[in-house]
Amino acid sequence: MKAEKRHVLTRAEAKAKKERRSRNAAAIALVLILVVVVVAYAVYTYLPQGQTNPPPSGLRAAIVDHLSLTFPNETFVETVNKTLTDVGYTVDYYPGENVTVDFYRGLPLLNYQIIILRVHSALSQEDKPPLALFTAERYSQSSHVTDQLYDRLIGVVYRVGGQDEQYFGIPPVFVRSSMNGRFPNSTIIVMGCNGLTYKDMAEAFVERGASVYVGFRNAVSASHTDQTTTCLLQHYVTEGLTLKESMIKTYDEVGPDPAYDSVMLYYPQEAENQTITRNIH
Repeated sequence: MKAEKRHVLTRAEAKAKKERRSRNAAAIALVLILVVVVVAYAVYTYLPQGQTNPPPSGLRAAIVDHLSLTFPNETFVETVNKTLTDVGYTVDYYPGENVTVDFYRGLPLLNYQIIILRVHSALSQEDKPPLALFTAERYSQSSHVTDQLYDRLIGVVYRVGGQDEQYFGIPPVFVRSSMNGRFPNSTIIVMGCNGLTYKDMAEAFVERGASVYVGFRNAVSASHTDQTTTCLLQHYVTEGLTLKESMIKTYDEVGPDPAYDSVMLYYPQEAENQTITRNIH
């Protein structure tokens, strides 16, 4: 059997092989560093600020009061807080300045069974979808760049003192693609205008885990949405009626918005017999 002829590396070949190994090792190290950076950035960006532990369990509700910046109503907040705490809910209150893009991003992680979004919302200039939920974060092309590139954030305009000011708005695609985590079969109440003129936002929240989404058919005034939501929660939470029964009684007592003829609706229709889980001692 003929012996194999071994190839002896020249000094140049050995040096080149060593350099290739060094380059490969450097490339692998760089990839690992990039992975660590990406993971760290994701944790920082998508988790709500200050949250280092899992959210507490039990019955929890949130009042997200973006309208506190333009239409404050302490009586509404106090009444709703009492309605919920009386039946065993822990209620967290978020004033308008806290309602940022990253707040919405991490909202599903906070484990709220009831989320009351007292926020401005609006359709496009042609009164067509998508619906956008307002934030209190001023619009900037250099912020949240990836979400903007994929149309997961849009600019919305609010007139303040006769001047238009632009903020970031949350469209349905943000709920679907940029929120982190899932809602725990939550009831989402959107108190702003046009919340259920179309189903785009409702469908997005339900896909993200919400059991029901409540919103207005058309535009609505701040005073009317406060009155309607207070009445609805009284029947739905305190009295334990079904969602459909609560809606009917609310309409009988409050009626439509006198200025815009707008009423509250819910999605999906299959939720009509849903009741709030209560912890009554």
